[in-house]
Amino acid sequence: MAKISAAEVGKLRKTTGAGMMDCKKALVEAEGDFDKAIEILRKKGQKVAAKRADRDSSEGVVVANINESNTRGILLSLNCETDFVAKNDSYVELANKIAEVAFNCNSKDEVLAADLDGMTVEEKLIEQTGVIGEKLEIGGFEAFEAPFVGGYVHGNKIGALTGLSTSSDHAEEVAKSVSMQVASMGATTLSYKDFDPAFVQSETESRIAAIEKDNIERGRLGKNLLNIPQFISRSQLTDDAIANAKAKFEAELKEEGKPEAIWDRIIPGKIERFIADNTSLDKEQALLDQDYIMDDKKTVAQYVESKGADVVGFKRVSIA
Repeated sequence: MAKISAAEVGKLRKTTGAGMMDCKKALVEAEGDFDKAIEILRKKGQKVAAKRADRDSSEGVVVANINESNTRGILLSLNCETDFVAKNDSYVELANKIAEVAFNCNSKDEVLAADLDGMTVEEKLIEQTGVIGEKLEIGGFEAFEAPFVGGYVHGNKIGALTGLSTSSDHAEEVAKSVSMQVASMGATTLSYKDFDPAFVQSETESRIAAIEKDNIERGRLGKNLLNIPQFISRSQLTDDAIANAKAKFEAELKEEGKPEAIWDRIIPGKIERFIADNTSLDKEQALLDQDYIMDDKKTVAQYVESKGADVVGFKRVSIA
């Protein structure tokens, strides 16, 4: 049996990240052959990975990598099974190393095929599955380019990138603030103008049906009924829809006996409320139309405009 020195064990441990005893056993089995010992550890990782393939990897970390010129960024989540592993410094270090080699990639498949320490990222994940004993995988990956890219990662669990049309004095501030908005509120599109009409119509019908069903139960329990909107997006609020709402408000004011001379002071507020009550989809999913989390008296679009900026896109990755 080959005599294995502590230095050899230490070198293998540094190369693979495996435990001291695993490294020693691998070197003994390989009769001191360093490369063969690495292969033994990889095969162990493959066996562990196969056994844990159907396990849920719902923990992990999200990392971002943005270049110095702020023109390109990537987001990546490295998923594992437990929060205990996700909080380990060496695990976070691995995620950041993968993000470095993934910087020029444009898809998850490209990331998995990228070189990391003389092997592909996919092989590295299999190797580390054997070391850590948990299923490891790239959960999410997004790459983004724009004249200015900034980002934000919240608690290693949610990350966002925001692209601006120009690099201005406030670009870094705006990109970070809007990325915080994306991370927090989870928009799916930039503006209500991007919604597919068929999607909006389907959502309108399902939401109204859900409220009507809820109101039946609320009525049975003697609770106040919820308002049933006519619409859910600004994309549905045509000039005719606004004109009809205005006519309705005028009729109501007339019936209430309010002097016509003061209608112009009342109706704008009612129209504003009508729009707010009939744009729930926009507030939930359209980034620029959401209430700005730092000042809910403004929309995100109004905040961005106040800084002389223009958002051209965003990306978001989170741990499921």
